[in-house]
Amino acid sequence: MPRFIVEADGGSRGNPGPAGYGALVRDVETGIVLAERSESLGTTTNNVAEYNGLIAGLRAAAEIDPRADVEVRMDSKLVVEQMSGRWKVKHPDMKPLAATAAEVASSFSRVTYTWVPREQNKDADRLANEAMDAATGRSSRKSRPDPKPVPPAADNSKKRTAAPAVDASSANAPATGWGAAQGQPTIMLLLRHGQTPLSTERRFAGLGDIELTETGVRQAKLAGERLAAQGGVDVIVTSPLLRARQTAAEVAAATGAPVMTDGDLRETDFGAWEGLTFAEAQQRWPDEVTAWLSDPEVAPPGGESFATVGVRVRAALARLLDRYPQETVVVVSHVTPIKTLLTEALLAPPAAMYRMHLDVGALNEIHWFSDGPAVVRSLNDTGHLR
Repeated sequence: MPRFIVEADGGSRGNPGPAGYGALVRDVETGIVLAERSESLGTTTNNVAEYNGLIAGLRAAAEIDPRADVEVRMDSKLVVEQMSGRWKVKHPDMKPLAATAAEVASSFSRVTYTWVPREQNKDADRLANEAMDAATGRSSRKSRPDPKPVPPAADNSKKRTAAPAVDASSANAPATGWGAAQGQPTIMLLLRHGQTPLSTERRFAGLGDIELTETGVRQAKLAGERLAAQGGVDVIVTSPLLRARQTAAEVAAATGAPVMTDGDLRETDFGAWEGLTFAEAQQRWPDEVTAWLSDPEVAPPGGESFATVGVRVRAALARLLDRYPQETVVVVSHVTPIKTLLTEALLAPPAAMYRMHLDVGALNEIHWFSDGPAVVRSLNDTGHLR
């Protein structure tokens, strides 16, 4: 059973005043940060902000694995004692928040609450202060340190060098084409997870939590070794599905980079086709499969269309580019999200996804420039899978 630590905090400048919260989820065994959440709340009180931080942290943990054993750590004595049931919730503003937190917590195997001194809650405190800065119109995000601890660091001294942008014949060339891109790009290394039992049989694998095979673990290790040798990985962002998280953990062990999760990078929900081969789905739903193969707006029965997946993946892309400008980001995900990002970079129509092939454990590289252009540097690179 997975075990998580949720660290949460919130505050306001004035009580009430400009407020915000911060929360993160750690894996107990490795100390790796699996998710971070923060948000400005406008004008409210410290206690309201603290409860919002707790709720956000619990929800982030539930997105990763709702069956987990969770320990919540906060420096708010009030919230810890109230959620532990030792103090009664009396304030009318607190009652609905405490009820929401309890409802989210009820999905877990177990939730315990621990009070910690502020100095032991500094990462959540930092996130909360960033949110409060945003509420007052200031920003402190550029100076934020990586959450600690992280896996043992590898030698990342060989920082990756971005490829120079191709010169255009006109300085006024549009950003959507071969323009004169400015500055250093955000380098995105898209890694498909390693082999699973379903991938070996070419079965639809959507939202099911499928483990890697021994070969899949080896593929993840090899990808991690390659990325460590290249150097310069700043952060790993993974889908919350188990096969992706296992792959990300191997990359983190090799590179020393912190791991975050983003639920929008999960695979397509294949609905009734989950676990079936293509032939089995086609035999049972011939008309639906034909329509699905020709129209990205069509979803499998009870599932999700590629067009719908595209909306959330593009939202994840926007967050990554905003949060990690000019950094090197390893994205561990699945076929559909990775193809979506490639088509976005290529300005290709959604139908282009049907003409791409991605092997398990394959790497793809995109350079995103802040003024618009993107350059696909590689696609389905499996050179490390010896």
